[in-house]
Amino acid sequence: MLRNVRPCGLSATDLSLGDLAQKCQKILFFGIYCFKKRNPIRFRAMNLPAERLMVRIDGDAPNLRLFALLEVIAQKDAPFSLQAIVDDTGLPKPTLHRMLSQLESAGILQRDGNGRHYSTGQRLVRLAESLLLNSTTRGARHAILRRLVEAVGESCSLSAFSGNEVLYLARVEPAAPLRFTLHPGSRVPAHSSATGKLFLSQMAPVQRRRLLTAVPLESFTANTITSVEALESELDRVKGLGYAFDNEEFLPGLICLGVLVPSTRGTSNMGIALQAPVMRCSKEKALALLPTLQEAAEAIARINHDAAPEAAIDDE
Repeated sequence: MLRNVRPCGLSATDLSLGDLAQKCQKILFFGIYCFKKRNPIRFRAMNLPAERLMVRIDGDAPNLRLFALLEVIAQKDAPFSLQAIVDDTGLPKPTLHRMLSQLESAGILQRDGNGRHYSTGQRLVRLAESLLLNSTTRGARHAILRRLVEAVGESCSLSAFSGNEVLYLARVEPAAPLRFTLHPGSRVPAHSSATGKLFLSQMAPVQRRRLLTAVPLESFTANTITSVEALESELDRVKGLGYAFDNEEFLPGLICLGVLVPSTRGTSNMGIALQAPVMRCSKEKALALLPTLQEAAEAIARINHDAAPEAAIDDE
């Protein structure tokens, strides 16, 4: 069969084993070079020579191209069209259409609206949530939360934004007999959560309005904000303050104060919050603990930065 295969104009029998190995190596490096030229965003960020790339990355070129495409898609904060990705990557439209179709058929992407726009699929969302919940930095973040609870004497949690909900990644309870318990993986609606308001306040107005009007804002207590206009006003205030309160808006008798974990990317998808019974902690007392909460957020931000691939590259 090898006699009928003619890579680069030569049959296998025309080459010695050494020549064949050398030829295959040249083809491999040429393929890496082409992949680098067609995926400049990924390679500018890594800034690694092709020889080292062979050691650091597993998988064949098509899989790596799909992964690089997902990195571009992950930066999108709204549904996107095929043409938008063509403009971002410079790849041919037929090639990108085939790649997007593969991701859609796998449940990683989904079609929105009139079918001409894509957004993240449930499989990709579940993957991202699992990574957050089971991160290798989970232990270090939990240790910071535990020290924070020891300092403030109240329950503290770490959360992320998922869809229109707040996803709890970690939580530490105090020794006090009266406390509110939420386990990692629990969710609460963003509009009735302190960190949820912070996440929403970062969004572009059009994107946020689309999210808030997609489903009614459910009422959980007499204090829950259920008007989009009132919530927009609250989010503008939160953005200016840099912190947010849940003033018995999700559960009666529970007050929460939240801050964002700083991110070098500007927009943060991680927040830290203090939760306490109102009989033990007033808004004034919670605000007095704000600097301690912000210090913990900064500590978690350093952990996130040190764990990021970019940080590892900078150290080399």
